[in-house]
Amino acid sequence: MADVGSGTGIFTRLLLAAGAKVYAVEPNDAMRQAAEAEFRINANFISVKGSAEATGLKDHSVSLLTCAQAFHWFDPAGARREFSRILAPGGWCAVIWNTAVVGTGAFALGYEKIKNDFGTDFTRVRHEKIEKTGRFDAFFGAGRWQRHGFDNFQELDFEGLKGRVLSSSYMPKETHPTYPAMVAALQELFGRCEKGGIIRMDYETELFLGQLGTS
Repeated sequence: MADVGSGTGIFTRLLLAAGAKVYAVEPNDAMRQAAEAEFRINANFISVKGSAEATGLKDHSVSLLTCAQAFHWFDPAGARREFSRILAPGGWCAVIWNTAVVGTGAFALGYEKIKNDFGTDFTRVRHEKIEKTGRFDAFFGAGRWQRHGFDNFQELDFEGLKGRVLSSSYMPKETHPTYPAMVAALQELFGRCEKGGIIRMDYETELFLGQLGTS
């Protein structure tokens, strides 16, 4: 398998646990090195410095290609050419996101407001636009993909919540001028919504699964 845009290996870990041989393709040095530090003793883990548009993998070398929380960063046309090259005949591509459930609860509404107020490019990376604009038809080929949804959640203390926020590429980091205000807003939201020092974040895990046919 190839996990493209593998980052620090959050999804790679699940593929390895399932017994797969995984090429973890990541262009960011710091993220790739974090994964290497965790998985270096696993013989099924192969770290690759590459991108979705230039993975460096051999032709027709993988049977499944995964993109977890990463597809919105790719150049679709370039990624499609590269994925078609490295996928074996009959191979599949899985594009995956955890999508926050925005309901009427105080935490969900407050968290969505923080993302909109402080996210540096939150509106650009929202993957919902990809499905609505027909880009999956262009990527997979019309009618050659399926969408599946699964309920999912995380239970987090404040440090876990803060870490979850900072793991999002669109949220300000420590050196950003809005970072103190963001942390203050997060602390206020957590204090207002926690139960026993824990909050629950509800998601729908969205899986877009298909084979790369003729557009």
